[in-house]
Amino acid sequence: MRYRIAVVAGDGIGREVVPAAIRVLDAIAERHGIEFDWDELDWGSDTYLRTGSMLPDDGLKRIADHDAIFLGAVGRPDIPDHVSLWGLLIPIRRTFRQYVNLRPVRLFPGVRSPLADRSPEDIDFLIVRENNEGEYSQIGGRLYTGTDEELVQQTSVFTRRGTDRVLRYAFDLAHRRSARHLTSATKSNGIIHSMPFWDERVRAIAADYPDVRVDQFHIDILTAHFVQHPDWFDVVVGSNLFGDILSDLGPAIAGSIGIAPSGNLNPEAEYPSMFEPVHGSAPDIAGRGIANPIAQIWSGAMMLEQLGQAEAASSVIEAFTDVLARGAFLTRDLGGSASTAEVTDEILAALTRADQRRA
Repeated sequence: MRYRIAVVAGDGIGREVVPAAIRVLDAIAERHGIEFDWDELDWGSDTYLRTGSMLPDDGLKRIADHDAIFLGAVGRPDIPDHVSLWGLLIPIRRTFRQYVNLRPVRLFPGVRSPLADRSPEDIDFLIVRENNEGEYSQIGGRLYTGTDEELVQQTSVFTRRGTDRVLRYAFDLAHRRSARHLTSATKSNGIIHSMPFWDERVRAIAADYPDVRVDQFHIDILTAHFVQHPDWFDVVVGSNLFGDILSDLGPAIAGSIGIAPSGNLNPEAEYPSMFEPVHGSAPDIAGRGIANPIAQIWSGAMMLEQLGQAEAASSVIEAFTDVLARGAFLTRDLGGSASTAEVTDEILAALTRADQRRA
């Protein structure tokens, strides 16, 4: 099977971890009869400084027929964050109807959680974030800028179609997992219109999944429960803002955001989905060769799974799980001193060890 993948390494450590992940993906592809055509695109902050835009005018049209998008990280200190985000990530997510942001959270053997006495059995859940609407809306503006009467308005947008489709995706996930448990993030005691609506739609969709146990927590206490009771959770679904916050907190309690992947999914496969690590461009360590490549590699495994290559995806996850458990090749975010290249080489070696065991 041959796949055409748009590659946007982007900025900072993205330019280091994306090539590392491609090495692993090419290695697993060879083992499973897969071929990747990597269409490497030099989009990002350098493009913005050169042209005034994060991507070309016809950029989205150029990648619309690709099988997937593999993204590194975007952003640099001399460009405001909202410019880089709304100039590249948001247009891709919305143009290609990537309305699900899926972020797995796992504590791996060999990785130490900052939470006392927690084991891998305690932290293993999925966060489903609504990815196209909610609080991250363009509707709003400013009046009387720079005066004492300055007014700023930001409008959240929740549609029934948008809310129902992400909730149904989350319920489907929960239905397929052994725990059959879904947790909804809300704030209906303080946000008077959108969050009661969200709660209503959770109840309406839940009626179609009588075998799924549903819990609901306000976002403030839910963040506390993530820290105090991570073993409570299996599938967690939230709005764009709440899901964004929770999916950074989740990897933090699992040891490091440096191993956290994500998929921006168009579940119907009408458009390409995009896969990227949760971490940012990390300009403070960029160019030093010390970034953890596992988040990008795991994002690549998620891409394989979305493309229907579940066996190859599992092999990649097993390989970096083996490396983490051995503990000899860990990057600085995990308490080690290994370089990006050393970790990548060891993951490739783990694939070879797995081949030998099967032989």
